[in-house]
Amino acid sequence: MNIAVAQSGGPTCAINASLAGIYSIASRNGDIKKVYGSKNGIEGIINNELVDMDTIIESNYDLELLKLTPSTALGSCRYKLPDFESGSEVYGKIVECFKRNDIRMFFYIGGNDSMDTVVKLSKYFSKNNIDIRVIGIPKTIDNDLMYTDHTPGFGSAAKYVAATVQEIVRDSSVYSAKSVTIVEIMGRDAGWLTASTCLLRANGETAPHLIYLPESPFSTEQFINDIKETFKKHKAVVAAVSEGVRLSDGGYAGEEFQSGANDAFGHKYLSGIGKYLEQLVSRELKCKVRSIEMNVMQRCASHIASKTDIEESELIGEAAVKAALNGESGKMMMFSRVSDKPYFVNIETVDAELVANHEKRFPEKWINDKGNDVLPEAVDYFLPLIQGELDTVMKNGMPVHFKIPEWL
Repeated sequence: MNIAVAQSGGPTCAINASLAGIYSIASRNGDIKKVYGSKNGIEGIINNELVDMDTIIESNYDLELLKLTPSTALGSCRYKLPDFESGSEVYGKIVECFKRNDIRMFFYIGGNDSMDTVVKLSKYFSKNNIDIRVIGIPKTIDNDLMYTDHTPGFGSAAKYVAATVQEIVRDSSVYSAKSVTIVEIMGRDAGWLTASTCLLRANGETAPHLIYLPESPFSTEQFINDIKETFKKHKAVVAAVSEGVRLSDGGYAGEEFQSGANDAFGHKYLSGIGKYLEQLVSRELKCKVRSIEMNVMQRCASHIASKTDIEESELIGEAAVKAALNGESGKMMMFSRVSDKPYFVNIETVDAELVANHEKRFPEKWINDKGNDVLPEAVDYFLPLIQGELDTVMKNGMPVHFKIPEWL
């Protein structure tokens, strides 16, 4: 039989490691003849745009380089699969593609919305007695998928964010004048990535001095008062703020600086809270202030990727193939943490239906009473996920990446 794999949603530093894991174990299995890659997620299946992965990965060097390369080698999409009744034509095209290419297993690497696709496909196949197994493999820098202890891609993003904030702290502290630096970090409804800036405290840093997450109502008045209080101890204040912090009425705090556009799943495109708060501080405190939006660097900075993250991402891809070969379908792979010290996780499966269209938020018990910082327990959770450095392949002083094929 043949299998197919696709990547969906926002890229990460680790999503290609999961792809490499699938390809690596499948290519060694005598029951699997070919591994097909789907162009731009589920859209490639619908349009029958597939590529034999053997034509892309021609050597072990390619495979190793793929693991170290950020973004999605097969391309991505944000396509919402319709319901059975309204989308019979779409499902017909999917079945036709699988049958034409003798594909018996489909692996979808993605986040929350991608698990919605896994659920719909597996239910459709089951309802119509079609023997095609569907397995979801988690990825997202937001770390907001239910049941799994953490998501592939998050550890590398957290490592980059923490390291970058530390460098910002060094830069912001060189002058005698008071200053405020606001670092805007990705996180629509869950503040995991912003909270991970607390990792600096493991190395004795006091910054970021303030951390604001979507899980706590945000008040501009309190924000200004928090800065005033922090100025009593520090002349250079650094605040980490999630892009999705909300006011007490539920609206996004930086809404006037956002585009107002939504993606295919109805999610708003966010960014702008940093600039909004910069203007607020300038107006209210009349001090030096700047805002920094990390933007896509949070998900593509492979030069400082977590070795733990990349290795786990490859292993969970391998485990997905084993699960499908064992007859499982409609499942998402997940990490179950056994211990922090020593750090150890098991890889298990969970019904994708329990994950799709749900979000795992940062625990309120790890947020302080004022809602402007996180507690030490968060450091213990984050620290194992950023451990280890990779031997980056370099050429002419720059990292070498696995090149996206011409067929894309």
